Amino acid sequence: MEVLVFKTNIRRRRNVESIVKHISKLGGIIRWNVDLNDKDRILRIESDNLSPRHVENTLQHVGYYCEELQD
Repeated sequence: MEVLVFKTNIRRRRNVESIVKHISKLGGIIRWNVDLNDKDRILRIESDNLSPRHVENTLQHVGYYCEELQD
C-alpha cells in the first residue's frame, strides 16, 4: 500500500461530492479524503498501484487543479 498526496483547489464539501464518482472509477483505491481545512486542500489517497499522473489527469479533466506533492 502507498499513500499519494496532492495539492488541489477543492474548496467546499460540494466540490468533494462532485469528484466522488470520478475518484471511484480509479482502480486500486483503498481510502481517500480531502482536507478542506488545510491551505493546500490536500487530497490523500491510500492505494495499491495507482499512478499519480492518472489521479492528476482525472481531476484536471473535471476542472480541478491537482498536483502531486513530493516527500
